[in-house]
Amino acid sequence: MARRAVRTGVLAAVIGAGLAVLAGFAVYDRYVGPGPLAAAKIVIIPKGARLEGIAEILHRERIIAASVIFRLGARAGGRDRLLKAGEYEFTPAISMREVVALLVAGRTYRRRLTIAEGLTTREALALVRAAKGLTGRLPRRAIAEGGLLPETYFYSLGDTRAGLVARMEKAMADEVARLWRERAEGLTVDTPAAAVVLASMIEKETAVAAERPRVSAVFHNRLRRGMRLQSDPTVVYALTRGQRTLDRKLRRIDLAVRSPYNTYVAAGLPPGPIANPGRQSLRAALAPAAGDELYFVADGAGGHLFA
Repeated sequence: MARRAVRTGVLAAVIGAGLAVLAGFAVYDRYVGPGPLAAAKIVIIPKGARLEGIAEILHRERIIAASVIFRLGARAGGRDRLLKAGEYEFTPAISMREVVALLVAGRTYRRRLTIAEGLTTREALALVRAAKGLTGRLPRRAIAEGGLLPETYFYSLGDTRAGLVARMEKAMADEVARLWRERAEGLTVDTPAAAVVLASMIEKETAVAAERPRVSAVFHNRLRRGMRLQSDPTVVYALTRGQRTLDRKLRRIDLAVRSPYNTYVAAGLPPGPIANPGRQSLRAALAPAAGDELYFVADGAGGHLFA
């Protein structure tokens, strides 16, 4: 009887161990296998959330199917203490193991804000002010016209507006410095600041990238001859100073407005940029096309005719 009891006990232990192994494989298979998420979803993991709270959020959002298995997997190797708060984008069918890796790495969702070429600083700052996910106020200091590089900027939830504006200013300063080092010889602009002014005029004159070096050449040629630049966008800026939109067409009387920005009246470049120029216009200002053209006029199809 004793031997039979021992055999029975051993058999039960073996069976129990086997079942435990099978259960372990099943749990692991669920941990590494595809999750229930049907479509990409963005979820915020709040600061201070513990493992149990994170698992509850993920389960409620249908990103994981079993919070218990998620907690077991996260605790393996002590990774439950490494999970980071933030805004995350979870891909369809993401596994629990991939979720843990994502939260440990802190690869938060990157939001984006596009600043289009040719916007005034007022317009660009309005976009930063309205951008969702940013915190804090805009810088209290004045932001120069032409001081922000048009670009698509990526940021994370909780980044500051002042920090993003500082990045935009640095991007412009770095780009101008780089292009200035590579500038063509014999230019009529003798400082990086003057190059930005000219680039802002080129930006506002044409949206056709291929035309920008020719527009630049016209302005350089006119400056060499002492001719007034007679650029309509400078008249618009003279009327608005970049603080509003001119909701009408220019009139002939506008061309006589007394302003250093009006290049029909004032000689040379305006005293400052009239917008924030993009990379192509900055490059065109410092690398104009060859030729002796002095005039361009809209062709009615979105481009210009040169002469």
